[in-house]
Formats: sequence, structure tokens, C-alpha cells
Amino acid sequence: MAELAPRLTRENREKENTKMPKFDITKLNVAIDKLLEVTENPRHRFLLQSYSRHRYLEVAGRYEEIFSPDMMSMDPVYHFHQAGVETVVRGQDQVKSLYRMWAETNQSIFFVESEEVAVADHFITSVVTSYQQVSGKGLKQGKFLSHLPSAISHKIVEKALGKKEHTADDTDMFLYKTIGMQMVWPYDDRGRLIGEDVWEPEPSKAELIKLVPTDVLTTEESAKLLAPLIKPLPSFDEVVLGKRAA
Repeated sequence: MAELAPRLTRENREKENTKMPKFDITKLNVAIDKLLEVTENPRHRFLLQSYSRHRYLEVAGRYEEIFSPDMMSMDPVYHFHQAGVETVVRGQDQVKSLYRMWAETNQSIFFVESEEVAVADHFITSVVTSYQQVSGKGLKQGKFLSHLPSAISHKIVEKALGKKEHTADDTDMFLYKTIGMQMVWPYDDRGRLIGEDVWEPEPSKAELIKLVPTDVLTTEESAKLLAPLIKPLPSFDEVVLGKRAA
């Protein structure tokens, strides 16, 4: 989550000046594509296709499309355990506000360095080393939240998500590298996302890289690059249940 900050050890402070890695945003879902190539179970294929579409839409800033009735449950719950901070985002309104904030501030951008993905009937898991564009302001807020009782920090997060507008500042952006982040995305019987459980097991290993404005990939630029890769989701009834369209 972009509002969370790594605990900046001396080693991490030194890594802030690390040279900007070069990534290709169109390689975001390579691990999913490889698993799809060897997956035959219709339900598993549907979940993977939905998972892939969700990630592309999120990083492209097209978050509204994530909430279509065939992709998202009515009452999703997201749990984030990152940088020593626990955050819960509940319901479509809060989750949508989170995605909107990321999109408006160029924090929806994730680059994948390495990833392993597995799929079961009701969940998808991923272990990933990735980079997210985050704002310096968000990092400071996250560090502040880490010292507060959870009930108070939740209230502050809710207030932040309730803002009507967010402004991007490309002069105050970082890459936040998370090593071995573990994610579980549960799905209901019809393959709709129930929520996300995101856990950073070793936040002390997180790295920060300061970005110059020319290295910041904007949400608009990401959307153009990912547009050719965003495919419609097939009908659950047709591909999973074997029902023909009326």
C-alpha cells in the first residue's frame, strides 16, 4: 500500500541513491501468463484471467472497471501488513478510493522483478519481489501511522481515502522495493474477488530509490502501454459452467 513506509535503517538510507532500475510495465503479468499456458482447469483459468485483468486495470488507472459485477464482490476487504503497519480497507467505496488515490498520484505503478503464482479453486497466491512508485509525502505519513494505535491509524487512513482529489508531485517520488511480498487473493463461488491479503514478511529489507521526474511513469503513460494487453473477461457461465449464451 502506497501510504506505508519502510523503516529506514542506515543501509536503506544509503540505498535511496541507488541507480534507477529499468523495468518494462508490459511485463507485469509474465508469471500469470506462464501459469495460464499450463493450466487446463476451466475455473482456475478464469481466476487467472480475472487476476491478470485486475492487475493491468489497476496499474493503468482504469480502476472503475475492476468493480464490474463479474470481477468484484459487493463487500471486499483488503488487509495490508507492510512496513510494520496493519491497515484494513473495507467495502467497495473505500477500495475504490484507494485505487483512485493511487491513480491520481502516479502511485498505481508496480514493476515486477520476480514472481511465482499459484492458483486453487477459491484463491490465488503470489510471492513477488516488486517496486511500487510511492510519494515522499505518503512515506512520511506511513512512518507516522506506524507509531499510532491501530484504531487511530485506521481513522486517519479513512479520512485520507475520503479526499475528493489528490495531486501528483513527480518531484517527490520514490521506488519502494519489497522483497518476497506474499499475497493471497480469495474469490467467491462465481470467481469474484473477495479481497486481498498482502504481507511483507521482512520490511527491514525494503529499499527506497529516489526518482527524478523524468523517471516517473505516469498513470496516463502506463494506460497507453497496457491498453493492448487488457482483454475482456470471458463469461463465467460459459467457460466454467459450460452454459451457452442465450
